[in-house]
Amino acid sequence: MRADTPPKPVGHALPHESAALHVSGAAHYLDDLPELAGTLHAAIGQAPCAHGRLRALQLDAVRAAPGVRAVLTAVDIPGDNNCGPILHDDPLLAADEVQFYGQPLFVVAADSREQARQAVRLAQIDIEPLPALLDIDSAVAAESWVLPPFEMQRGEVDAAFAAAPHRLSGQARVGGQEHFYLEGQISYAQPGDDDSLHVWCSTQHPSEMQQLIAHALGWRAHQVTVSCRRMGGAFGGKESQSAQWACLAALLAVRTGRPVKLRLDRDEDMSATGKRHGFQYQWQAAFADDGRLAGLKLEMASHCGFSADLSGPVNDRAICHLDNAYYLDALALRSLRCKTHTVSNTAFRGFGGPQGMFLIETVLDDIARHLQLDPLAVRQANFYDSEPGGARSVTHYGMPVTDNIAPALVAELAARCQYAQRRQAIAEFNAASPTLKRGLALTPVKFGISFNATHFNQAGALVHVYTDGTVLASHGGTEMGQGLYTKIRQIVAGEFGLPLADVRLAATDTSRVSNTSATAASSGTDLNGKAAQAACQQIKARLAALMVELAGGGSADAVRFADGQVRLADFSLPFAELAMRAYRARVQLWDSGFYRTPDIHFDPVSKLGRPFYYFAYGAAACEVAIDTLTGESRVLRADLLHDVGQSINPALDIGQIEGGFVQGMGWLTSEELHWRADGKLMTHAPSTYKIPTAADVPAVFNVALYANANREDSIHRSKAVGEPPFMLALAVFFALRDAVAAALPVGAPVQLDAPATPEAIARALRAGSGACAG
Repeated sequence: MRADTPPKPVGHALPHESAALHVSGAAHYLDDLPELAGTLHAAIGQAPCAHGRLRALQLDAVRAAPGVRAVLTAVDIPGDNNCGPILHDDPLLAADEVQFYGQPLFVVAADSREQARQAVRLAQIDIEPLPALLDIDSAVAAESWVLPPFEMQRGEVDAAFAAAPHRLSGQARVGGQEHFYLEGQISYAQPGDDDSLHVWCSTQHPSEMQQLIAHALGWRAHQVTVSCRRMGGAFGGKESQSAQWACLAALLAVRTGRPVKLRLDRDEDMSATGKRHGFQYQWQAAFADDGRLAGLKLEMASHCGFSADLSGPVNDRAICHLDNAYYLDALALRSLRCKTHTVSNTAFRGFGGPQGMFLIETVLDDIARHLQLDPLAVRQANFYDSEPGGARSVTHYGMPVTDNIAPALVAELAARCQYAQRRQAIAEFNAASPTLKRGLALTPVKFGISFNATHFNQAGALVHVYTDGTVLASHGGTEMGQGLYTKIRQIVAGEFGLPLADVRLAATDTSRVSNTSATAASSGTDLNGKAAQAACQQIKARLAALMVELAGGGSADAVRFADGQVRLADFSLPFAELAMRAYRARVQLWDSGFYRTPDIHFDPVSKLGRPFYYFAYGAAACEVAIDTLTGESRVLRADLLHDVGQSINPALDIGQIEGGFVQGMGWLTSEELHWRADGKLMTHAPSTYKIPTAADVPAVFNVALYANANREDSIHRSKAVGEPPFMLALAVFFALRDAVAAALPVGAPVQLDAPATPEAIARALRAGSGACAG
């Protein structure tokens, strides 16, 4: 290939389609759009207690404040007072009962944002306080659930416990996590002619926004259009929870007849939107001399908040991922979905998968310590069979594992990072270092790709070829920085044999592609890529037939689209010329594409089936150091090896792996949520909530893609990469456990909660020393 020849689009490390715009500040996010004439700005009035009966809202002073044009309460909502995506238990504005500190009670539209924010402070709110449940323990004690508990059993659990030579029990807890997207929640609603509305919304799910806005207004879906060009991050926080703000902006716009923008500031966003679900676990394990599990009994209790939101699917996914890469022969499980008087928790990267994996990795880590075996050896002893159809190749939810590369991938990483040699060196370091201790862990990831709710596994796309040979594509996926638009451009350009510059992506819009699924479950490229490819192939088939006609014969199957040319034997035309000839011959130059993921099914009642099309695999080896006097820690080195199938864009995939790992590291080490005794979230700003910074990234950070091709017919045999790398960070936490264990007498238990902040590490060191002394 000549140096001046651009690389073929698919499979190459090409820049993000908005990279230059991002670094130059020219990328337009929603708040950057020029404001329409007459735009009003909205602000919310929030509840000052966690739980109570709303007796009165005195809003006369609010209505009389300078610049105020409208004030809405629950009674002013003409349709459904609901933004719950599944159950109707999540009011847009609280009506009678306050259920968390910061819950929206009313909303104001004013001429400026500052006027709206000042006006809401003038409200007089009369609330009769009621007892509040603020954590998992109190909810469990009160049997307070957003959804009924779920129980499942596989195999003869009691018999397995009776026959096993070893038994162990324990408990663990992992905290929630704030999404901390750079762009906060924002919606901008413009009323149109004939009772219509256009809403620009920073959302992962435009179609759900369309439906919920229509329901709130008492309208029908075709009256509402929702658009989203790009988001400044989302991570699941804009899947369902963008709806409340979109609906409130829409209600104000229709009430006033003027455009309305509602943008939360960081404090409001953190106090009024949900987080990752925190989990607590009680478990008992039966196992053999080599650490292989014979039976497992466990209870998983999740912190759901005041409403169901997506807690049902999140907990279901935790159930489906509690095995991680390990075969569970006999399992008894109880899943508790705890209702508290805190903001309703929601989707977050991994969607329950990280919480499920955290538990099984804790169990195996404790088993290894109990048996005084290398934790990696115990993990390897519990892997699923490598070959399909083996005795240990079916998950506890009934899905055969037919693509298990975890054993080979883990072995390759262990060799690459010199795991055995470094483990010995760390043991020698710890023996000579009384204060600083090091730890090392290598953990795998097996993550299922597809929505557990089977009907969401579908996508549509619309592709237009213009007479100058350029292409415009649209699909139902949303761009939140992950590179979905870039990959779709690559796929479309590759289909037509065009340079990337000849393909443009239109903003995601419900008037272009309807009834779309959320961009979530790591399925954005899988679904929308296949849909866009289908649309392209239908256009190509018509162009190929025209080429046969123009060439005076030949087979349409022999037509090739490459390097901006269309060729049939010795006859060729530039793509742009063929497009013009097609137009003049009245050949259709646009088409829609549709894709539905094949071979998947899942029973939401029994939690059995084949919910995933395939699994994405990975592994991480992490080395850490702790200061036993202060509890401070540092990640010294991370080696990541991850399976993305045949990569569509290695640069984007490596970026997702790096970012997912660092975000997971923050969840497990520094990002701690703290509620005051009255239910107020105190970690509600960058000053009180610590996400990882550049200084926290390991000094040695090795990332590689595992050589592999998806066995399933995914788009270009690639694999999803959005969520799976997040769980690679489990290696950081278990390396910290390893370092804590090195500071304790041999055999002392390690009770380290996540996030492993310096305080948590110090508590674990004290608890371990005390338990041993006792």
